[in-house]
Amino acid sequence: MNEVSTRFSTVARVVPNAAAAGVGELAARLTAVYERSQKSNYVFASPLGPFHHGGRARHLPRFVYFGPHTHDESLRLAVLSGFDVRDLRAAAAVLVFVERLAGQPELAQGLNLSFFPLVDALGSEGEAVGRHLATSHWGDHANPEVVLLAKDARSRGYHGFVRIESDSAESVISLRLRTLPAPDASDRRVELVDPAHFDAWPVRWELDRRPQSRVEDGPLSIADDLPIRPYEITLRLPHAWSAEIIDAAVPQLLRQFILRQGSLQAYRQNL
Repeated sequence: MNEVSTRFSTVARVVPNAAAAGVGELAARLTAVYERSQKSNYVFASPLGPFHHGGRARHLPRFVYFGPHTHDESLRLAVLSGFDVRDLRAAAAVLVFVERLAGQPELAQGLNLSFFPLVDALGSEGEAVGRHLATSHWGDHANPEVVLLAKDARSRGYHGFVRIESDSAESVISLRLRTLPAPDASDRRVELVDPAHFDAWPVRWELDRRPQSRVEDGPLSIADDLPIRPYEITLRLPHAWSAEIIDAAVPQLLRQFILRQGSLQAYRQNL
């Protein structure tokens, strides 16, 4: 079993209050996905790190999908969740999709995907809880997990990032597309995300095209350091939703979004 997953056996005893249950459930799903990935030819467990904290080496859980017909020039996307250990429902739902992808690799054929289901690695071990990692500037060295993600982004050259959170006070999904200003930016929402894919779920759309100098969180905050100018999509799910609803919504939305990216990539290659 992977080193990262074995460490979760004691996590629930050190994380305070209700978060312990969420960490325990996530531990079980992480273990299941690690075991499934060992039997997959397309989904690989590849923990990111190490980083050192408190005299110990730590890692961020990461799963990499390099599927059928994927090659070095394929579209590269990163999916991130688990920014706060106090609510890991979105992280658990992302793992549902990764496990499904291991069994049905054709779902994302031609794409190169990296999944980071648990960004708040220190929080999951009962340390440094409540650091607001979702709103951290990626050039800030205060949080070692963010430093690792920024280093990975600089080296990998992702075309896009998908952030999934479950902290919205609203009763609908908030979907924010953030791009750096470009002449064709007005069409990016329609191109990257097909509104028809959200018919089963209530969605409020946001389009954020602030100047780069005003982007203070997430991967676009270090856009000048990245080999490709990426886009970022943030899905914020209603906090009031149950884990069961989130488990149903996140895999479906990820599947539709990824299928859309695969279709767009094939279209561009045939132009």
